[in-house]
Amino acid sequence: MTAAIVTVAVPSFNQGQFLEHALRSIFEQDVPVEVFVIDGGSTDNSLDVIRRWEHRLAGWRSHNDRGQAAAINEGIARGGAPFVCWLNSDDWFLPDGLRTLLESCNKNPTAPAVYGRAWNVKEKTGSKRPIWTEPFSVERMAVRCIVSQPATLVRRSCWEGVNGLDESLHMVMDYDLWWRLYRFGGPLCYVDKFVAVNREHELTKTSSQRRRHYREAITTVRKHYGRVPLKWWLAQPYAVWYKGLFNVIQR
Repeated sequence: MTAAIVTVAVPSFNQGQFLEHALRSIFEQDVPVEVFVIDGGSTDNSLDVIRRWEHRLAGWRSHNDRGQAAAINEGIARGGAPFVCWLNSDDWFLPDGLRTLLESCNKNPTAPAVYGRAWNVKEKTGSKRPIWTEPFSVERMAVRCIVSQPATLVRRSCWEGVNGLDESLHMVMDYDLWWRLYRFGGPLCYVDKFVAVNREHELTKTSSQRRRHYREAITTVRKHYGRVPLKWWLAQPYAVWYKGLFNVIQR
């Protein structure tokens, strides 16, 4: 049996309707993988899906846990492959997506992680648009998250060097991770190819908890960049007053 090159953690909770697609997209990659499904105690059909794939999984469990970041850390810690990533149960990889990222890692041996492009697909309509990604820049990272999480592959040595995800975060654990990987190992490497898809639906945390998302993002930017660019204050969901003030200042 070929040794795994990539450890993939799949955090899941009551998303059985999407989980099948996510797992299939992983196992269709032309890369030896070890996959751990870390389920938070789902009560829908998730366990049925997991059991259908059990013969391909390196491991799985289903019980209450401390949240998504802790589940991802657990899944990756259970593996031993030299590269790691996580794929949320409602997202999926495009064909050859992992191969593209892995080849970029091998071509850029000093980069702590590589990231490519990703589509955002609306579940209701099927419409899609590219997620905003661009070559790594500290200044641009301070203005917006320019790294798409499902399109990212991290060196295990660097993941372990920064102790994985911050489990106190619930909305921007990925954004915080990119900053810490940069501080630890230098700029992340950008691959200008589409490698993954983010599924947008009503139950995603970004859609249902936007205020909490912005609060965590603002705290993260301040922590790693030292200040919060004006864009964050103007873009947050409750920023109507700030936008009005900004327009007055601009006049």
